[in-house]
Amino acid sequence: MSEHHLPSQLEVSPEAPDRNLALELVRVTEAAAMAAGRWVGRGDKIGADGAAVKAMRTLVSTVSMNGVVVIGEGEKDEA
Repeated sequence: MSEHHLPSQLEVSPEAPDRNLALELVRVTEAAAMAAGRWVGRGDKIGADGAAVKAMRTLVSTVSMNGVVVIGEGEKDEA
């Protein structure tokens, strides 16, 4: 094998994405958690939720994808 040839299992196909969607979505979740974390100990669940939602929406809007985001907290929070 020459130094300029990749083994077949390492060759990059033209269809291979140049990014990792899962990692981008992890970063969205991380941003929401960090924003909500700033509200710990304040006794303001609504404020924490609002901060998390704002951070999540901001980061999700930067993710290039075609899809439908389906969310819901269920009956507990009447979401």
